[in-house]
Amino acid sequence: MSKDAIVILRDDHKEVRALFKEFQKAGTTDRRKGTIVEKVIELLTVHTYIENEVMYPQVRQLLPELEQDILESYEEHHVADVLVVELMVLKPGDERFEAKTTVLIENVTHHMDEEEQDWFPKVRAGLGRSKLQDLGQQLLDAKKTAPRSPAQPSALKKTVDAIIS
Repeated sequence: MSKDAIVILRDDHKEVRALFKEFQKAGTTDRRKGTIVEKVIELLTVHTYIENEVMYPQVRQLLPELEQDILESYEEHHVADVLVVELMVLKPGDERFEAKTTVLIENVTHHMDEEEQDWFPKVRAGLGRSKLQDLGQQLLDAKKTAPRSPAQPSALKKTVDAIIS
């Protein structure tokens, strides 16, 4: 049974939220925090890539009434991209590591909450099951070739745009 696009994106959100909780848990060591942030960067790079390259353009075309929601999502991704690029060069002992990660967590959590509570229901109502399953397959296909790091060539343009835009 194929998964629809919203189920796939929600599953990504669950994985990211679990890492955020682990990062924030009292007693999580600096070393473990560094590993968590590395994994968060990888997951967010893949997730924002598939949303930006597949989900948002298609929903924008099929449901033009959601244009403002999509534009806001692109901007929220932009903020996350900037933070991710900055976090890539920090180590857990660095002065701003914890604070920058906390800001990333707050921004990404806000974005996921908005998508899940507001945007996903509109998309589900507007597209229907068959189209969401088609989009889900496209998301899964895009995940196979998606960059895992903002420094990879396929993500580099997005990274540069995040810094200079």
